[in-house]
Amino acid sequence: MVEATDLRVRTLGAGRIRSPLGGLVTRHGTTEHYVDEADRVLFDDTLAMLAARTGEPPSFEPGGPRRQIFFHPSTVRVGIVTCGGLCPGLNDVIRGLVLELTSHYGVTRILGFRNGYRGLVARHGHDVVELTPAGVEHINEHGGTILGTSRGNQDPAEIVDHLEQRGVNVLFVIGGDGSMRGAQRITAEIAARDRRIAVVGVPKTIDNDIPFIGQSFGFQTAFGKATESIRAAHNEARAQPGGIGLVQLMGRHSGFIACYAALATNDADYVLIPEVPVDVDGFLPHLRRRVRERGHALVVVAEGAGQEYLEQIGSDASGNKRLGDFGVYLRRRIVDEFAAAGEEANLKYIDPSYLIRSVPANPYDSVYCLRLAQAAVHAAMAGRTDMVVGTWRNRFVHIPIPLAVSTRNQVAADGDLWMSVLEATGQPASFAGTHRATAVA
Repeated sequence: MVEATDLRVRTLGAGRIRSPLGGLVTRHGTTEHYVDEADRVLFDDTLAMLAARTGEPPSFEPGGPRRQIFFHPSTVRVGIVTCGGLCPGLNDVIRGLVLELTSHYGVTRILGFRNGYRGLVARHGHDVVELTPAGVEHINEHGGTILGTSRGNQDPAEIVDHLEQRGVNVLFVIGGDGSMRGAQRITAEIAARDRRIAVVGVPKTIDNDIPFIGQSFGFQTAFGKATESIRAAHNEARAQPGGIGLVQLMGRHSGFIACYAALATNDADYVLIPEVPVDVDGFLPHLRRRVRERGHALVVVAEGAGQEYLEQIGSDASGNKRLGDFGVYLRRRIVDEFAAAGEEANLKYIDPSYLIRSVPANPYDSVYCLRLAQAAVHAAMAGRTDMVVGTWRNRFVHIPIPLAVSTRNQVAADGDLWMSVLEATGQPASFAGTHRATAVA
């Protein structure tokens, strides 16, 4: 259970410099649309949850501009780095950070470090780019990241050495949970040296698996793009006797993209996700019956589902477990199942993962990226560190990195999202035992 102490954000010191944006907030108090900087955003949102508390109710520090800031804009030097896999909106966040820093705080020195954390280690020899408003003017129209990215751990001592050599006192890290753990180690090294360098994260995860941030940027673009593959697979399945469309979407440990994309089209007959174990031996007879009754079927599967059926194949450079390809495994099992039963199956398999993660952000995500970037700049200039920005109950808030990496956001098997999926598909809550019932029928 999250407690009040878990939500306390670290700060480098009190803000004693009048903020250039102070005039925007002097007339504000907390309303249903805005949270004053002296107020807090409650973690719990039901009476029952609040009633279960015995001490101080946990609450988030709100995001947004402050009346007083810690860093003087004329002396601050900023660094920006993008880490991990691609995700729609990376360039939007970079652009948003640069525009907010320059246009509203008057920061003139912004460095972009290339190729992820490798670019923050001098011995790798990556060049550093000066980021200006003119240089980022149209980057939001393109997918990917102009700074490049990489995976793998780097020595935090070498990173802090490089930050000090460059005179950087604010570092923005745009990345996923592994990148935020790296940011946490960088912050610890900075604290051990008693330096005043703020490290603020803009959490990036196309799988939407970082907790306590509402929803990750790029997620809406991702599941929206995924619907195109689902519609194509559905059309293929309907066009042939015994037609089966099988679409594998991203979702290593969390099946949000599969769930939302399936709900958006409402054409899927089955959705298989990592959070809900699938009994393949029960699923296959159920699928055969569905195809017999309707003439076709559409299956949407998240990449991390069914890993218990696959051989483990080590880890990547970031220490993430490499997944077996459940989509390919399931395709083979489906073809074999129909052949053994003497039933026709025309299966089309689609995996659009790399097409999805590299596209530009849609308008919703573009707006969200800009607002996250603005919130990150406000937090950093106010001296906050070891934290990420996100939303909670539609309020922009500050989340300590230790909390953001403490667990993983997943589809709750007993939650309303999975219930909606079961309602939309008509699939059983569990396939265990259904093969016996089907055999009898």
